Amino acid sequence: MAKQKKNLSSKYQPWVDARKRFHLSHAHLQMARELGLNPKKFGGLANHKQEPWKAPLPIFIEDIYFKRFGKERPDVVRSIEQMVEDKKKKKAEQKARKQKEREGNYGT
Repeated sequence: MAKQKKNLSSKYQPWVDARKRFHLSHAHLQMARELGLNPKKFGGLANHKQEPWKAPLPIFIEDIYFKRFGKERPDVVRSIEQMVEDKKKKKAEQKARKQKEREGNYGT
């Protein structure tokens, strides 16, 4: 039986695939997202032990994150799944608030 992918949008699915393919942690993915890296281009950045002068992908991401932001890791590390869940929850709250505002406007 094939393992099914989670129901993520096409915006987040490449990040999950890159995490599995290159054995990255949630912190590394968050750092890469904050840096604006493209997960589809990780193959060219990854070392694969063929180029000894090139740093492994997790270390490369940590180095450029430190150069840009001046800290080792993000303050709060959240997985892609947590980010999607929080976004859905926030959207539902906004929808409920707008619905409540509409009901209040009809009462006057």
